[in-house]
Amino acid sequence: MTPRTKDPERPLSSDEQYDPRAVQDRWQARWAELDPFKAAGDDRRERRYALDMFPYPSGDLHMGHAEAFAIGDVIARYWFQRGHDVLHPIGWDSFGLPAENAAIKRDSHPAEWTYANIDTQAASFQRYAPSFDWSRRLHTSDPEYYRWTQWLFLRFYERGLAYRKGGQVNWCPNDQTVLANEQVVGGHCERCGALVERRTLTQWYFKITEYAERLLQDMDQLEGNWPERVLLMQRNWIGRSEGADVEFAVEGRDEPVTVFTTRPDTLYGATFFVVAADAPLADEICAPEQRADFEAYREQVSRESEIERLSTEREKTGVFLGRYAINPVNGERIPVWASDYVLAEYGHGAIMAVPAHDQRDLDFARKFGLPVQVVVETGEPDPAQTGIATAGEGRLVNSGPIDGLGKREAIGRITEILADKGLGRAAVNFRLRDWLVSRQRFWGAPIPMIHCPSCGEVAVPDDQLPVELPADLRGADLAPKGTSPLATAESWVNVDCPKCGGAARRDTDTMDTFVDSSWYYFRYCSPDYTEGPFDVAEVRRWMPVDQYTGGVEHAILHLLYSRFFTKVLHDMGMVDFTEPFTRLLNQGQVINQGKAMSKSLGNGVDLGEQIAAHGVDVVRLALLFAGPPEDDIDWADVSPHGMTKFLARAHRVATEVEAASGTDPAGGDTALRRVTHRTIDEVTTLVESHRFNVAIARIMELVSAARKAIDSGPGAADPAVREAAETVAVLLSLFAPYTAEDAWSVLGRQAPVARAGWPVAEPALLVEESVTCVVQVAGKVRDRLEVPPGIAADELERLALASERVQTALGGAEIRKVIVRAPKIVNIVPG
Repeated sequence: MTPRTKDPERPLSSDEQYDPRAVQDRWQARWAELDPFKAAGDDRRERRYALDMFPYPSGDLHMGHAEAFAIGDVIARYWFQRGHDVLHPIGWDSFGLPAENAAIKRDSHPAEWTYANIDTQAASFQRYAPSFDWSRRLHTSDPEYYRWTQWLFLRFYERGLAYRKGGQVNWCPNDQTVLANEQVVGGHCERCGALVERRTLTQWYFKITEYAERLLQDMDQLEGNWPERVLLMQRNWIGRSEGADVEFAVEGRDEPVTVFTTRPDTLYGATFFVVAADAPLADEICAPEQRADFEAYREQVSRESEIERLSTEREKTGVFLGRYAINPVNGERIPVWASDYVLAEYGHGAIMAVPAHDQRDLDFARKFGLPVQVVVETGEPDPAQTGIATAGEGRLVNSGPIDGLGKREAIGRITEILADKGLGRAAVNFRLRDWLVSRQRFWGAPIPMIHCPSCGEVAVPDDQLPVELPADLRGADLAPKGTSPLATAESWVNVDCPKCGGAARRDTDTMDTFVDSSWYYFRYCSPDYTEGPFDVAEVRRWMPVDQYTGGVEHAILHLLYSRFFTKVLHDMGMVDFTEPFTRLLNQGQVINQGKAMSKSLGNGVDLGEQIAAHGVDVVRLALLFAGPPEDDIDWADVSPHGMTKFLARAHRVATEVEAASGTDPAGGDTALRRVTHRTIDEVTTLVESHRFNVAIARIMELVSAARKAIDSGPGAADPAVREAAETVAVLLSLFAPYTAEDAWSVLGRQAPVARAGWPVAEPALLVEESVTCVVQVAGKVRDRLEVPPGIAADELERLALASERVQTALGGAEIRKVIVRAPKIVNIVPG
């Protein structure tokens, strides 16, 4: 395309100069040839790792993908332009239930649906033009990948971090599989919304609780680089509590029962003892005469969700177990009850109940006529009379040796007393529970364990990995049955024990897909490596990740698990850092008409249709210009047409440049050059602070300045116009790469513009010779003065008061005060 000149009779329309779809088609194939974004591993350049949360292949890309990957791409492209050696990979989180459900519906194998969708998304990504290094592509459902997921499981097992136990678990009746605590939201399955049940099953767990303290403490490394709300969510989920472990002797049990409490100072107010109804302890200590009542109650509790059990609104329920515990500080016998408001997973599954100072305990005591003993004098009315627990601080009463002490001092003293008697000790408890990783579904990485009647649990030898999924199960074979479909694949399940050679059976559960996504970013560093999950040297070259971009919905699950994996790998000597993601950026949602997009609401927006209608650059620019990355974007408020007009104007500036390539801009129009270099300086700062919408606005202002220079200034032949047009192309390459590339080509420059190099602002051109000062009288603008940037406040006041327009506006009125904000505003307030 050659530069065009303006027809004085009829300006060329945008459509005649610029078609975003044609520009797109022109450059897509060319970029595939150039492959400009391949990570070089060049030790002479500063390395940067830009990572986007990889997608699940549930269909084609959608508007949420469009926003998230546009944001990540701006960051990666900026680093490419700054001359860094950048790793910006892509892959697919390709195991999971949707593929399995689709296979059941279509009478096919999950791989067919999965890889067809991956191909569709890959084609859409290539059209959407993110700066991926496609040579590092991976899929978590490839045996070459999940071989190493299984290898990592075995290393966790060797370290005591993977173990199998029986107990109460969350069960999704719809998906027919167990769920980790983090996958239960408000008592419902996080994926399908079904009401979660509690069941007793033997399952595999990762011992994430062993890392609870480190997961909490290491967040200090992330302060200021991760969103504060994400750090708060993780801290709350880990839930560290300081207190004491207190030992209660219980009738009918040889060993004492340990209770964790954050308020050991209230021990003298403990008037009964509560055990979680579904805890093994309740079954163990239940008196024979109470057995029938207890088992009926336990069956009732098994049908309740955790959210129901913890609700403060519902009436308390429970059953007396026919036993008594001994309060260790005063020797009193207190009755032992089983109830649903205590969870088996919290602390040790039992609590001392202090009804005067805990509302749930008080509600229970009032329901069953149990005593209430005040031990903290807060000045509030007696809880036994009001039914309102006094949870505030005060002085201890009715508490023997700690009477008269305040809370903190009393906690320390009673803990010392317990320790001296061997009845307790200071302790820390965490809300975090171990990560349940077993799943009773097919489409996941098989757990690499074998169960032998003689040898027990036996790890699959490393040289037999991967344990591949059988290829002959499909359709109805995969229908959920409450146990894994793999259990029916007899030829797959029945194996020889690696230890004794006898008949044995494979474990038929598969791993939670969050295991796959907890380490994928390591694999990107060396995706073809065959000696381990990753090449340690390459990970040291690239990691930790410099910038991670993705949705805040992963604030607990994925991010917490990834941090855990990294710490384990650090302890294994495989990595030399303890946090995987240095900086985190969470984008908002793309909504429509004020609501989340939904077929049922009829407000869905199809990304493919938007791209077909407007082109990739317009969609990208519209999403990035709509607001800060972390804010939600309402597509109903977005103007693709406005973005098309802007891109046409930017492209047209390039087509009209007449100054030859390489012309020194120093002799060009100074005013335009000042705008150009100020834009470079401001856009640099704005991109680095992720204020992409404001950066785009500054580029728009530069295009307008260049347009003005062409139409009514020095003209298209001025070298400052070429400098401005080339700057627009480079800056715009972050946001609208096709248009930027075409403009760069029109300007006679060699592709790709993505590697052109970030322009550098000349300091001398950033110094303003004058600024416009607005002068207001009684809040209304009455004059504008051109003044030096460094003008003193008293001098600026003198000039403002000397203005004829100001004097006319005052009309001789007295001046009450003058407010000066040098050099930009003077506000005169009449008396």
